[in-house]
Formats: sequence, C-alpha cells, structure tokens
Amino acid sequence: METNFSERVQKFGRGSTGRDRAMRKGARAAVIGSVFAVMVGGAGYGAYNVVTAISGDGGSGASGAAAVKTGPPSSAEVKETSRAFFAAWEKGDAAKAASYTNYATNAETALAGYRADAHLTDVRITPSTPSGATVPFSVEATVSYEGKSKPFSYDSELSVVRGDTTGKALVAWKPSVLHPELKDGDTLVTGESASPAIEAVDRNNVVLTKEKYPSLGPILDALRDKYGDTAGGTPGIELAIRHSSEETGDTTLVTLAKGQPGKVRTTLSATAQAAAEKAVARYSESSVVAVKPSTGEVLAVANHREDGFNAAFLGKLAPGSTMKIITAAMFIDNGVTTMNGPAPCPDTATWQSQTFHNLTGMKANEGASLANSFARSCNTAFVKLIDGTDKAPLTDESLTTEAQTRFGLGQDNWKTGIPSFDGSVPASAGSDRAANAIGQGQVQMSPLNMASVTATAITGTFRQPVIVPLKLDDRVPAQAKGLRMNTVAQLKQMMRLTATSGTAARVMAGLGGDLGAKTGSAEVDGQTVSNSWFTGYRNDIAAAAMTQEGGHGGDAAGPIVAAVLRTGG
Repeated sequence: METNFSERVQKFGRGSTGRDRAMRKGARAAVIGSVFAVMVGGAGYGAYNVVTAISGDGGSGASGAAAVKTGPPSSAEVKETSRAFFAAWEKGDAAKAASYTNYATNAETALAGYRADAHLTDVRITPSTPSGATVPFSVEATVSYEGKSKPFSYDSELSVVRGDTTGKALVAWKPSVLHPELKDGDTLVTGESASPAIEAVDRNNVVLTKEKYPSLGPILDALRDKYGDTAGGTPGIELAIRHSSEETGDTTLVTLAKGQPGKVRTTLSATAQAAAEKAVARYSESSVVAVKPSTGEVLAVANHREDGFNAAFLGKLAPGSTMKIITAAMFIDNGVTTMNGPAPCPDTATWQSQTFHNLTGMKANEGASLANSFARSCNTAFVKLIDGTDKAPLTDESLTTEAQTRFGLGQDNWKTGIPSFDGSVPASAGSDRAANAIGQGQVQMSPLNMASVTATAITGTFRQPVIVPLKLDDRVPAQAKGLRMNTVAQLKQMMRLTATSGTAARVMAGLGGDLGAKTGSAEVDGQTVSNSWFTGYRNDIAAAAMTQEGGHGGDAAGPIVAAVLRTGG
C-alpha cells in the first residue's frame, strides 16, 4: 500500500451484514477456522499438527527467538505485532501476515482466500487504541468480481498472546480476526449465488423481509437455500460467508449485482409474526413458534438471540413442566389415573434413590387429583405416578411410546420445509425415567415441538407442522395416530384450569375464547436461573416459547406466548 499505515487513525463504520444466501456451490472457498490434520500415507498426523498446532507458535516467521520471554505481552509488543500483521495483510502477503500469528497454516489459508476467493483488494486497516492485549480495528476494502466493484467496511478485533515455545508476541489466530461473523469452518467467497433470491410472502400475500421482520433472517435464508432454484428467479453476484453448518443459511455481506427473485408462499401470518417479533424483543435468548392446530401450519416463528440461531425450530433443550402434557396423556391412555383420579402431591418424592422437589412455596396436597397437580405443576405427583399402578404398570419405554405414536415426536422424520428438530424422548432407566416425566432428564424439545404438542393435545390429531405448503415440493409429512377424544377432553380441561386458576392464570388473564396453557421451568447445569417455558392455545392458534435463564414459565416465556395468542385464532 502506498499510504503509510501508521498515519491512518480514524475508525471506519461497520459495513452491511445482511443474511441473504449462499454462493454458487462450485466456487472456490478459503477454509477458515479449526486446525486441519494432514494425513501422511493414510496414517498419523502431519508435522504441522504435531508441532505447530500443539505449541501454538505459528510459522517460521514467528519462531527462532534465542531468548524465550514469558508473561503477558507488553504494550509495545502488542503494538508492534499488530502493526506488522496489519501491514502484511494490507499488502496481500498472506504468508508474512500469517507468520505473525500463533497458527500460521490456518491463518495463511484464510488470508490467501481473502483475496483469491473473496476477491477483496485495496485493503486499509485502521487500529484503535488497544485495551490490554486486545486491539480493535476497522477495515476498508473493495470487493471486485467480473467488472463489478463495491466498497466493503467492517470492524473487528484481535488479541496478542505469548507463543508457548518461542516466547514471541503473536496474534491469536481465530476466524473472527478476518471478519467478526466468521466461525470455525466458515468460508468467504464472492461469485454467483447458488440460488436466486426469493420474495417470501405470507398466507395473505404480504411480503416478508428481514428488514421488517428481523427474526426471519435465517428462515428466509433456509427457504432460499431449498426453494430458490425452483421459484423462478435468477441468481445475483454476492460476497458472502458460507457457514460450515448445513443448518445455517449463508450470510450475504455485499450484493454486487441483484438477481431476479422468485416467489415463495409461506404459511406465516404477517400479523402473528409482527406480534412474535415484538414479544421476543423484550427478553434476550428467547424463541417462540405459533401454529394453527386445525392444519399444522406455522403462523409465526421468532428468535431474539445473540448468535442468530433459529432455536425456535432447532433448539434442543429440556422443556420442564410443559412436558407434563405428554406425561398426563400417558397416564390417561395407560389407565394409571384420570383427570379427576388421584395424583397425590407430597413435599418430596423419591425415585431410584433420587429425591424430587416442588417449586418453593408449594403446599403439599395428599388428596390432589391429576387436574389439580397438573394445574399447580406439582412435580412430586408426576414422579409418584411414573411407576403406574398394579393394574397398569408403566415401563421405561412408556413415555417414549406416547411421544412417538400419539404426538409424532422423536422419529427424525418431520418435513417442515426448512431444517427443524423433531424432539427427543428417549427410553430412560433409573432416575432419568422420573426426570423425563417432568421435562428434565434426557428429554429435549424446541418451541416448535411444544407448539405441536399443544395442537395435538387439543385436537387429538397430529398434524406435522409446515412453514411452506406440502404441495410446493410434494413432501410427505410425518404421521402419528394421535389421541382418543376422551384423552383430548381431559387434557383440554386441565390446560384450561391451568390458564384460569393455575400457574398460567396471571399470564392468560384478559384472553377470551377457548383457551388453555401449561407452564414450565427447566433447571440446567451451570445456570443459576432456570429456563422459562410456556405453551398455550386460544381458539385455532397454539404457541410455545422458551427463554434461556428466564426463570419460571410465567416470567418470560408466558408473556411472549400470550402476546402471540392475542393476535387471533
């Protein structure tokens, strides 16, 4: 570069980081991220793995010091190392820049791809004042491809560390040094998009964009990935991050030339989606899904998460006491008890040497019915019933069978239209058998799963959720035999009791029509606050939400669900 690096001190603004889609699958891509083992003759690791990766000392340009220093790098070392790294990066000298890092092979591959595959040139890097060993910086560059060019700017940061064996000050290499949204295994590419852009519309032909509905970003990316080629559009030219995970749509950073979008009709409701977006925005790490019980159509899906992950469809977390809908159905279907039958609620219950407790402040009720223990969310009642009765004993597989055959869960065969998790209710022995019954143990669910559970519970029919019509690509949905109407009637009455006078009453207050709910909180190892879960229905809309570290079900997830239910149904 002709401009002296040290003279540039102003900080440039962050560039566009919209998540639109992928690049042509055949395009070359620079692999950025985890250490790659080089296999020699099919056996053993190559020299880089054995020496460089383990020592974390970079390449030849960052080794060979006669005197090995120890301790954190000094401020002078931080400044000099980052200056040298930035200067080499600006010049496009990938090998030299990589030599100032602690993982030279990975860094060189990524930095070479920055020019060769992402087509980024005219790089100008401006550092900000270091904070200890961390150096914030801004990048300005130009992306050029087939005669088309656009500016590209963003902010990132790096840290300087001491090499384990050489003692030299080195840049701690990780993908986010190159761009803040890069993770292990991600690639930067510029070229023709793998699929044309799409114009997604809701059930009433309202256009859905990530600008108006931010939560739909990854969902629209997933829809484009699957249906872009068949929706009638033409591809554009883009600089994008291709994520290593197949479940994550690629992230478009710069659009050099727009293609012609194809139209994809979804089952979503713009009204319900807007309410869902607003509701999750109040609580960090929250997700919600709403479905139409009579059809299985997804009406809304929203996430408010730092990582941008579609936890509403793909989350795998213990659902807490919302699981008691399935467990109660199992008790009824297997003749263990009924809504008005006994379900004593003592202070504690022991199963396989593990003692289970209720929520703090819950009074024991040895004469409680199943409906009463369900509405109050009494853990001990469900634990005591998990063995069944002398006439109707339960097994380790009973809950799994109920979940799979009645509610369509846990068989890895849902075809919603985009990637989704089908829930998991494994057969469990020992204390996990009781823990599973109250939504802990080995059970895993997403808000999509629990919204579907509620829809099945109130209609008796399992309708696999869909976000685009089945006829769009002739998908065959998952099947399950559903519930007997007698079981449905009891579940609906228990959920209505929960919504009107039980643990969900405060949240559901003011809602009219045919309604019901179930609260849940799930304890997670390493968390001081439980995850908040809530599922409910109102007329022909069922919704479920989860807020990580949100507390009790009515604290965070409940208000989210109630806001979506208010939109209609």
